[in-house]
Amino acid sequence: MLLAIDTSAGTSVAVVDRDAGVLADRSSGDTRGHAEIIGRFIRECLDESGIAVTALSGVAVGMGPGPFTGLRVGIASARAFAFGAGKLVVPVVSHDAIAFGLVAPTLVVTDARRREVYWSAYAGSDAEGLPVRASGPALCRPDELENAVPGFAGYTRLDAELVSAASVGMLAESLYLHKRPFAGGEALYLRSPDATVGAGPKRVS
Repeated sequence: MLLAIDTSAGTSVAVVDRDAGVLADRSSGDTRGHAEIIGRFIRECLDESGIAVTALSGVAVGMGPGPFTGLRVGIASARAFAFGAGKLVVPVVSHDAIAFGLVAPTLVVTDARRREVYWSAYAGSDAEGLPVRASGPALCRPDELENAVPGFAGYTRLDAELVSAASVGMLAESLYLHKRPFAGGEALYLRSPDATVGAGPKRVS
C-alpha cells in the first residue's frame, strides 16, 4: 500500500495497493499551484481510501524529468510525509510511469517550458509489463526531437500533460514485486535551476 505523488507536470496524488489497485486519486493540470494544493490532495486521498497512515508501506514519488520549481514540491512533500510517518520513500522516473503498460515503441514527451521538451524513448514492455527505456530522459527543443532521439521514426509519439500518481504508485508496486531497482534519489531536472550561488558579494563602488 503506497501513497504516491508526482509534480513533474501538474500535481497528482493517489493511494494505491498492488492487489486492490487505485483506492483514491486527485489531479490538477495547473503547472504553478503545486504547493497550494498538494497538502489537500494528500489529505483527501487518505480520507477517501480509508487507509491509515500506519498501514502504508511507503511513499512513491516521481523524480522527473520536470521543471525545478514544481518537481521539488512533490519530492519535498513525499520526503517530509515519509519522515513524519516513519515510512520509506520509493523514487521512480516519471516518464516510466507514463509508459507503464504500453506495448508498442513509444516516445514520451512532456513540457519542459522555456520552449523545450523532455523526452524518453521506450522499446515497449518486458515480460512483467514493465517499461523498457531505450534512451533518455533528455532535454531538447521541439524541432530537435527528430535528430535527438535515436531511431525517431520507429516510435509513436505520446505527449503527456500530466503524470498520474496512480501510475507512479502502481509502477513502484510492480518494481518491488519483480525485484527491479527503483530510480535514484536525485531529481531529474536536466537543467540548472534559475537561482545559482554567485562567487561572492557584489563590489560596491
